[in-house]
Amino acid sequence: MTKFFRLIFVLSSLFAVVTAHAETWPSHLIKATIPFGAGSATDVVPRLVFDRLAAELGQSIVVENRPGAGGTLGTALVARADPDGYSVLAHSSALTIAPAIFPNLSFDASRDLSGALMIGSSANVMIVPVSRPWKTVQDFIADAKAKPGSISFGSVGIGSAVHISAEKFRLAAGIEATHVPYRGGAEVIADIIGGRVDFYFCPLATALPLIHAGQVRALLVSTPKRIADLPDVPAPTEIGLKDADSAIWFGVFMPAKTPRDIVDKFHAAGVKVLSEPAMQESLKQLGVEAVPMTPAEIDDLVKRETAVNMAVIKAAGIKQ
Repeated sequence: MTKFFRLIFVLSSLFAVVTAHAETWPSHLIKATIPFGAGSATDVVPRLVFDRLAAELGQSIVVENRPGAGGTLGTALVARADPDGYSVLAHSSALTIAPAIFPNLSFDASRDLSGALMIGSSANVMIVPVSRPWKTVQDFIADAKAKPGSISFGSVGIGSAVHISAEKFRLAAGIEATHVPYRGGAEVIADIIGGRVDFYFCPLATALPLIHAGQVRALLVSTPKRIADLPDVPAPTEIGLKDADSAIWFGVFMPAKTPRDIVDKFHAAGVKVLSEPAMQESLKQLGVEAVPMTPAEIDDLVKRETAVNMAVIKAAGIKQ
């Protein structure tokens, strides 16, 4: 009986420590790592949310950009960080692409990270030069099939989310196309406008002003359904392209062993911030739509998309 009571005492003490930790968290500033450069969508979108989230949590959130190796350097830092709730990672769907591009990673996102907040998702838009004759995506596909090897597409790097969007479209459409990686989106757009590359799956927020100004032509959105900003532009499933959709999402993660109470507290504060009309409007201006998702659902999403992207990258023969 004495041993029994000792066990109860130990378990009660551990529970009290965890509960007290969660109740006092956060007691000092939180460090948020963004594994891409300043000005990227994965930088701009989370920063917008962190500004409000810091006020909601009552502690500063200091953001640090740690770009390199397709986002894997900054991701590894958080995956190895103390699981105390003071180190978070802001990432995108590129998190589920990295394992197929970098097979010898020092971390496993499904094992070493825990989803804490889904900020939202956005579409990529397939844009082409206005100097080209293609008025519809069907015109484009027919021309590409009639002239194999004549089509090129741009991206912001091998294994980037926009690269995978283009490869999924190419494979689904059954066309050949030459990949031309650029250092950044501005360079790709300049060559699309100038007619030096044939298509680019451009992030929605960047594509919209170009489309409205008549500088480029939109043929397809990467999402499963049409989007309100481009009601006349079809989605892949509408034209019979299977497994070609690829929305980009933005989320926040913590080290996997972070106490669940802390993850849940962070998640609840984030959901409250994302529900504010002003925040929703600000995200809309960036082409991002809120996607409510629990931490467990985020973890499941990472596992599913990692498997899908592994298959796409293998089929496309993509290598770093």
